Amino acid sequence: MSDRPEQPARLPLDWIAASLRRERTRAGLSLSELAKRAGIAKSTLSQLEGAGGNPSVETLWALAVALGVPFSALVEPPARAVRVIRAGEGPQVASEQANYVATLLSASPPGARRDIYRLRAEPGAARESEPHIPGTVEHLIVSAGRLKAGPCGESVELGPGDYLTYRGDVPHAYEALAPGTAFVLIMQHV
Repeated sequence: MSDRPEQPARLPLDWIAASLRRERTRAGLSLSELAKRAGIAKSTLSQLEGAGGNPSVETLWALAVALGVPFSALVEPPARAVRVIRAGEGPQVASEQANYVATLLSASPPGARRDIYRLRAEPGAARESEPHIPGTVEHLIVSAGRLKAGPCGESVELGPGDYLTYRGDVPHAYEALAPGTAFVLIMQHV
C-alpha cells in the first residue's frame, strides 16, 4: 500500500469546454472580458474552451463566479434518468491550495437551485474559498475525521455527524484536522 494519496480522475474536459462556451455565450461575454472578470489569463480560458488543460477548483470557481452561475454548471455531466455514483467515482476536481478533492454528486436541476458534493481532505493547508454567487448558503455534514470550516473569522471544529450551515457568499475555508476527513457539502443557491 502506497503512502501517496490517490490522484483523482480527470474531469472530462469536453464537458467543461461545452459548459464554458454555453455560459459565456449566454452571458454575452468575449473571451477577454470573461478572463478579466475571473482574474485568469485569456490563453487559459481559450485552452479550457478548446477542451485542453487541467483546470483547478480555484480556476473553475473563479469562472463560475464571473459568469454568475453555480460551480456545477461548469462540471456537471449530461443528465441520465437513473444515475449511481459509486464511492471513488464521479467528476472530481482537485485544489491547488490544499489536499482537497471535490466530487460533484448532484447538480441543481432548474428551479431547485442546490448542488451536492462529497469531499475528502487531508491535514495541511486549508482550502480557502472566495465568495460564491450572491445568496449562496452552504450546508456541511462531516462523515469521517475532523474538520474546521466556516466563514473566515467564524470557523468551527466539527466531528463525524456534526452539521454546519453558513453563508457561502463570503470568504470561507475548510481545513482537515485529521487524516481521512470526509464530508458532504450542499450548496443552496437562493
